[in-house]
Amino acid sequence: MNLPAIQAALRERNIDAWLFYDHHHRDAIAYHVLGLPEGLMVTRRWYYLIPAQGEPVKLVHKIEAGHLDTLPGSKRQYAAWQELFDNIKAMLASYRDIAMQYSPNNIVFTVSLVDGGTVEMMRALGKNVVSSADLVAQFEATFTDEQIKTHFAARDAIDAITSAAFQEIGRRVRNGGTSEHAIQQWILEAFRRENLVTDDYPVVAVNANSGNPHYEPHAEGSAPIREGDFVLLDIWAKKNTPGAVYYDITWTGFVGQAPSGRMREVFNVVRQGRDKGVKTVLDAVAAGRSIAGWEVDRAVRDHIKNAGFGEYFIHRTGHSIGTDVHANGANMDDLEIHDERRILPNSCFSIEPGVYLPEFGVRSEVNVLVRTKAAEVTGKIQTEIVTI
Repeated sequence: MNLPAIQAALRERNIDAWLFYDHHHRDAIAYHVLGLPEGLMVTRRWYYLIPAQGEPVKLVHKIEAGHLDTLPGSKRQYAAWQELFDNIKAMLASYRDIAMQYSPNNIVFTVSLVDGGTVEMMRALGKNVVSSADLVAQFEATFTDEQIKTHFAARDAIDAITSAAFQEIGRRVRNGGTSEHAIQQWILEAFRRENLVTDDYPVVAVNANSGNPHYEPHAEGSAPIREGDFVLLDIWAKKNTPGAVYYDITWTGFVGQAPSGRMREVFNVVRQGRDKGVKTVLDAVAAGRSIAGWEVDRAVRDHIKNAGFGEYFIHRTGHSIGTDVHANGANMDDLEIHDERRILPNSCFSIEPGVYLPEFGVRSEVNVLVRTKAAEVTGKIQTEIVTI
């Protein structure tokens, strides 16, 4: 935990304090931001208050009195519920605006983790509960230079693996055949050679399966890959080192001499939408203009709608990328939520529009890294359907 940075961020936002609260590991964000061990047995409620200025305060149950001992600050203890309430009231007496893992109307649902009863208690004490979403993004989804290097290391390996996977598909199709699952397992073996790890397996999807954004090939029932097939590869992983940051891409290819005109038409619409999203970010950062995730989604979505494929673009444009492949920074989203979180320096996210038809689906995914005065696509950019 970086206490001086957290307190500076609170002062910058005119927030009096940030209150962390957990019971039975309901709030993973608290453990990440505070640097608490995730293996703690938490059977009683604990609270940790970081004021914008001054010393933090811990409130723990007498049965689990040592749970927050690794954190700085004074410690209060309780056993009875009356003691709990009285201690919370005393801890918060000097503060009005309290950040918590809360989002109005549950808009940013990945951050809205505090239960309604606790929010009611805060308000009954006269406190103004504000969302910690922007604070979470700053301390959960921005990275050091060393972490950024791990993203580029993953990029180098995954870009090479993706290119080799298309070649392997072509070799196998012409020498007896293969399947989605077989190619997925080939990619996982390549991950092991390159010291890459992933939370879920890569996607290899053929024809109609590529029209399912979250398709998963399994050993039983996996589709064969044949001449004339459209193939989508969605590949994400990170280096197997502490604090490593994911790299996450999606490419498409065609097994045969040339894809159909319809395939090329849809790919070009998706590619152009992707590039419009990238340009929206790069232009804003270069101009020093603050930009929110919803603005990127809006630019991409408007392009795809105007091309006549809006009803087939059924997910957000992109997601925050970090030590988890779906991190807690701003998402490029004006569909599933209206994401008003700002895109922050030293953060990373995907731009991955898709058009999903019954017969095939196209998604084209790149990763964008934002610095203070510039932004960049961190890997190779697909400009045409790969001929396999």
